[in-house]
Amino acid sequence: MRLKIASYNIRKAIGRDRRRDPARILHVIAEIGADLVLLQEADRRLGARPGAIPRALIERETDFRVVPLARNDVSLGWHGNAMLVRRDIEITAPKHIDLPGLEPRGAVSIEIGPFSIVGTHLGLLRKWRHLQMNEILRHVGAQARRTIIGGDFNEWSDIRGCEPWEDDFTIVYPGRSFPTIRPIASLDGLAHGAEVSVVDHGVLRSGLAGVASDHFPIWADIHL
Repeated sequence: MRLKIASYNIRKAIGRDRRRDPARILHVIAEIGADLVLLQEADRRLGARPGAIPRALIERETDFRVVPLARNDVSLGWHGNAMLVRRDIEITAPKHIDLPGLEPRGAVSIEIGPFSIVGTHLGLLRKWRHLQMNEILRHVGAQARRTIIGGDFNEWSDIRGCEPWEDDFTIVYPGRSFPTIRPIASLDGLAHGAEVSVVDHGVLRSGLAGVASDHFPIWADIHL
C-alpha cells in the first residue's frame, strides 16, 4: 500500500498579506496532490474554535472529506490539528492524544489500512516537546513500526531535538519550510517506523504557497 501524505501549518488561513483566505489554502492543498493532509492551526483559538476553512467549502471544492476529530460542530479538528483524506480512502480509529505542556497542545491519530498516522503540533520549548514526543510514543506503543508522524515539530535544529523518538523512528525533514518569506528552518517534519519506507519527499514552494501561510507544506510518498 502506498500513500502520499502532506503536512501543512495553515496559520488559520491567514496569509503573508494578512488576509484570511480559505480558498487559497485549498488551492495550495490541491497543488500537493496528496491522499492525506495533516493540518496544523486549522481552527481559531478563541470561543468554540471554529474551523479556519468552512467545511462546506472543502466538500464543494475538493475531493477531500474532514476526518471526524472535532469535539463540536464548528471545529475542523482538535487543538488545531485536523486531517483531510481523499473520499475514496477508508479510515478507522480516529483518536485524540493529550499532550503535556505549558500551552494547550494535542495530537490526533487514525489508521489507514496497515498504517497508523499521527498529526501533531509540538510546543515551543524543547523540554516540553520531549515530554510530548514521549507521550505520542506511549500512545502508538507496539504500532510504532507501522506508524508515521507528521506535523509542525517546532524544532529549529536539523540534527538534534527528537531524541525521544530516535530509537523507534527515522526522522525526516523534507526541507526548509519556515518562514515562507525567506525559509531558514525545517520546522515541519516526519517520523516513521521501521516497516514504513519513505520513497520520496519534498517541500511545495509554489508562488501561491509562498503567500497563503507562513509555512510551506511538506509531503512524502510512503509505503510498507
